[in-house]
Amino acid sequence: MILSCILGIILTSQPITSPDHLVITKNGIHVTTIKQEDFSYPYTDLPIIDGKKYSQFLDNLDKQFSIKPENASIDLNGEIVPEKIGSQIHRQAFTEQLYAYLFSRRSGKLEIPMLAVYPKVDSELLADLRSMRIGRYVTSFNPGNKTRTNNIDLATKAINNYVIFPGETFSFNKVVGKRTASKGYLKAPVIVRGEFSEDIGGGICQVSSTLFNAVDSAGLKIVQRFSHSRKVPYIPPGRDATVSWYGPDFVFKNTYKEPILIRAKTLGHLLIINLYSSDMIEYQPKKIPHTPY
Repeated sequence: MILSCILGIILTSQPITSPDHLVITKNGIHVTTIKQEDFSYPYTDLPIIDGKKYSQFLDNLDKQFSIKPENASIDLNGEIVPEKIGSQIHRQAFTEQLYAYLFSRRSGKLEIPMLAVYPKVDSELLADLRSMRIGRYVTSFNPGNKTRTNNIDLATKAINNYVIFPGETFSFNKVVGKRTASKGYLKAPVIVRGEFSEDIGGGICQVSSTLFNAVDSAGLKIVQRFSHSRKVPYIPPGRDATVSWYGPDFVFKNTYKEPILIRAKTLGHLLIINLYSSDMIEYQPKKIPHTPY
């Protein structure tokens, strides 16, 4: 409905009855009403669409009616939660019908055509991927530090059930996203230029560091990793991976021919990250130093 301010589209609770309008419906319910001049260039009798206005119109319809698909996942009991199919506006079909209206110069109705959007990860793929563990790492933390524990839990949930397909790269910052108070992250100790300080999201470097060691143990290609400016207590020296939204990132690439599944969780004082794949995978594990937990 916001698009009426941008495009001058007439919005009414009931369709208007002028002879040159097109009523847009979704599941038979009136959404909006448009006229030829809403998208056509002025001072011409030809039905030539103003591409910018039309794209804005479709973008706003997408925001209102498209549904994002949801990947299948594995719950805390190890059961597979089925995927959910999404939908989006079939832009080509919509445009073809709109042009037919413009050329006919008559009133009519246009039901918004929708396309099914399938998730990348379905139940069948997950069932196959969890058959072989190829990497694992465990670190410990102090659950009594509530703010730090909160941040570790949030970042752990963000990477859990994530699937990296062959040839794809995984960016910790992109997957976890910006650490903000609105997402539930709290202030906790961080290391800045070798000194301890406090900032939103403190503690998540333990998640990235634990993930790095799980990934390295599976023999995957490390694309980008940075160490802290001073030793951290939860990981052996030189085995950490510091991350910051406006700074360092931890990035790795799936160089194998099978997808990789990340399973991450906290259990008491332990942060546990496992990597799984299909039993068809040919991989080269590495021996890495483990931390006493």
